[in-house]
Amino acid sequence: MRFIQELRENDFIKNEIYLCKSKQVLTGKSGKSYVSLMLQDKTGMIDAKIWDFNAEIEQYESMDFVHIDARVTSFQDSLQLNVSRIYKAREGEYYPEDYFPVTTKNVDGMYKEVKELIASIKEPNLRILAEDFFVNDSDFVKSFRYHSAAKAVHHSFVGGLLEHTLSVAKLCDFYAMNYPILNRDILITAALFHDVGKMQELSTFPENDYTDDGQLLGHIFIGANIVSNYIKKANKFPAKLANELIHCILAHHGELEYGSPKKPATAEALALHFADNLDAKMQTMTEIFASADKKLEWVGYQKLFESNIKRSTKTKE
Repeated sequence: MRFIQELRENDFIKNEIYLCKSKQVLTGKSGKSYVSLMLQDKTGMIDAKIWDFNAEIEQYESMDFVHIDARVTSFQDSLQLNVSRIYKAREGEYYPEDYFPVTTKNVDGMYKEVKELIASIKEPNLRILAEDFFVNDSDFVKSFRYHSAAKAVHHSFVGGLLEHTLSVAKLCDFYAMNYPILNRDILITAALFHDVGKMQELSTFPENDYTDDGQLLGHIFIGANIVSNYIKKANKFPAKLANELIHCILAHHGELEYGSPKKPATAEALALHFADNLDAKMQTMTEIFASADKKLEWVGYQKLFESNIKRSTKTKE
């Protein structure tokens, strides 16, 4: 199998199978219709175009596995497939596990670190809150361990939510050790819960797409509501502590234009925002380098960073 990450410009692929993540019939500037696809395997996604409808041998839809013949081209510094033949694959012709991107890190090991962080929380209300979700609720734990953290951009793979949450929590732990003004227990708890709303915002693989709740409410509101509802049932949870924790969740995107209902008003909320943003940006950079041609030092302009990105000595090793 030719994985998407292995494709290079001018390659020709024949009878390869990919997951058709999305399918749209669009109209070009000339008025001629064409088909725009997003294809996926476990190494990533690639844009594909069908300019000649005769290439479609038989009917297929989004979320079907499809056989592809195509030339690999480049458009606006990104690889693209020019499809010459496509038809639906049958069960038994592919292994589903080859098509869902998966964390490269050990899930059991990451989850163990999460539990260790929870055990280190000294404030009893916060520790019990975290334990009830991340340790005692088997359904929650199963979903948390294998859910993605995004539809695209960063950590959009099986285990991505666990990987991102742990990274953010470890950054917050580092911040707490270096800045005495931070309440470590609030910060670590907020880091663990900051993205739990994504388990309702995004569907599971193979779709990994926004649900109705995700479209209408968003993960920040959903996550804050999950924690708020638990606290209401707990009765004795201190109101001030609850407000400071929930504020961190509400403000973790930092700016109103980035989806935060509130801007950070506490040191913990600010630290969480920086940790979340840092991990997201560094993972995005990691994925850019992983998907780009290894021979290239300059890997092209990246809209997220508003810059042409270059490999450093470290990333070339």
